Amino acid sequence: MTAATLPNGNSALPLLDSDVLRTFVAIAECGSFTRAARQVFRTPSALSMQIKRLEETLGQALFVREARQVRLTPEGEILLGYGRRLLRLNEEAVTQFLSPSLEGRIGFGTTDDVGTRILPGVLGQFARSHPAVQVDVVVGSSREMLARLDAGDLDLVLVTAGNPGQEVRGEIVHSEALVWAGREGGIAAQRSPLPVALAHHGCAWRGMALDALDHAGMSYRIAYTCEHCAGHEAAMLADLAVSPFPLSLIRPPLRRIDASLLPPLGDYQLELVKRPGAGQASEALVGYVMDAFRKT
Repeated sequence: MTAATLPNGNSALPLLDSDVLRTFVAIAECGSFTRAARQVFRTPSALSMQIKRLEETLGQALFVREARQVRLTPEGEILLGYGRRLLRLNEEAVTQFLSPSLEGRIGFGTTDDVGTRILPGVLGQFARSHPAVQVDVVVGSSREMLARLDAGDLDLVLVTAGNPGQEVRGEIVHSEALVWAGREGGIAAQRSPLPVALAHHGCAWRGMALDALDHAGMSYRIAYTCEHCAGHEAAMLADLAVSPFPLSLIRPPLRRIDASLLPPLGDYQLELVKRPGAGQASEALVGYVMDAFRKT
């Protein structure tokens, strides 16, 4: 832990060491000094000493130590956000000078639910690290994105896995619960037949929802059809229908429907597919996308 010095020679605030921050973040994400030690290739006692010095420097307890795990204190949760950002900035700065210069264009296709989840952060970080690479983003259905990849129009696509007739061609990068959602205080979930908002034929969410309703013997009607999440949100906000929706994307005034009212839907997955021979720039963007999902 070093300290900055003011022009008049007086000691200023201490500077957080990147190595100590990396240790702190590893422990927070692993929930264990032992598991974090394996990740950073040090002994648990060495990590413990680093954290003790960090806590003394900041004058705050950062972890609550329990029998088989550790958890963050409120102050530790605040530092975790700063630590991740500082490490990310450090990586970007080093990459800017030491990584091979990348140039060119990437065609990146994705579904709109992914775009609202990770794209702003991923594209912003990638642009800062590789300013000479142009990324053109296309948003559409999974089927359309894969077709454009095969035609050579796109280099990289992030799509929903498990659509009818769609084999797994890439790497599964994310799995999440698909749940029923509707408007807070709305009555659509109590109507019979149940009004549902769905995408067009060939969508995995549509198939999961209809299979669940059929197996439960529930009466339903497709009240609203749209390819995009924004359309489903509009139907739910108007209390015209309920819809299958990723749990992480539900925001007030929408809410998750009580699990006792409608049948469970299970998990859905996102698949990252690369065009063969897409090039180094695409490979670099793959790393940023996968890193973003690891942190969600």
